[in-house]
Amino acid sequence: MKIMLETKELCKYYGNDDNLVKAVDNVDIQIQQGEFVSIIGKSGSGKSTLLHLLGGLDNPTAGHVWVDGKDISDLSSAKLAEIRRRKIGFIFQAFNLVPSLNVWENIVLPIGLDGRNVDTDFINDIVKTLGMENKIHNLPNTLSGGQQQRVAIARAIAAKPSIVLADEPTGNLDSKTGDEVIALLKLSAKKYGQTLVVITHNEDIALMADRTIVIEDGRVVR
Repeated sequence: MKIMLETKELCKYYGNDDNLVKAVDNVDIQIQQGEFVSIIGKSGSGKSTLLHLLGGLDNPTAGHVWVDGKDISDLSSAKLAEIRRRKIGFIFQAFNLVPSLNVWENIVLPIGLDGRNVDTDFINDIVKTLGMENKIHNLPNTLSGGQQQRVAIARAIAAKPSIVLADEPTGNLDSKTGDEVIALLKLSAKKYGQTLVVITHNEDIALMADRTIVIEDGRVVR
């Protein structure tokens, strides 16, 4: 099986001497293509920092990160941005939708930024899968939290990334909507052959994953 994400001796430290914070401390993980992995840990355990390092949103203090076989640890910000656009879809707790763009425009925005053509059939398929086909002309402020999160998921999947990274994607949602969102993420990952990594503090969501990584004080404990 192909390894899509890998870290070796990965560290992210902040401050120094007495104020040194080891947000990520010597982490070695491997995540395979098509795998759904949840990362759980208490608030401040380093799980979001780890996700940012995996997605090239942050540079490590030491160690290495491989995305689809490519070491991204020392890449320039321009090269990292290119890898993020082409390989990785991000879903954050704050939906990060552009308020002046309608649902369809929000979904296709990353594809346009990368100068690529929009695969309309593919986007329509995603929109239908997420049950948003009647809302494509709506502005974000006319949608519920669950609907906005569905748009954020559609946007993350639209550019056909091989990896989807989600940071507390259900944090702002009630438990029923949250369970639906995770089920949709899982469905789309299976449907489009994507690797899915979800950060959560919700044990029920963690149980839906193929495998769970537990983080404490910046270290993998299980």
